[in-house]
Amino acid sequence: MALQYLALYLLAIGIVGVIFLCTDKYKATHEKWRIKERTLHTFEWIGGVFLMLPAMYIIRHKNRKVAYYWITYAALVAWVAGLWYWYCYR
Repeated sequence: MALQYLALYLLAIGIVGVIFLCTDKYKATHEKWRIKERTLHTFEWIGGVFLMLPAMYIIRHKNRKVAYYWITYAALVAWVAGLWYWYCYR
């Protein structure tokens, strides 16, 4: 049961994170006020990384900025390690 709740949580937070990422892409191309990278990274670290990482490459946003994607991949590694530990040792 807990796994279902976790999957729903990750899906919901990932969708919200992708919406923020797409909004930032739109604002970047139209030279408007942007969403802070800190906000995008927050959504990644709280679980949105699983949907935001592929979206980053699909919409071609922030995928050339080395400092940005290092933090994104660090969030991915942390989540995968945490999920692996939770699944194997609980």
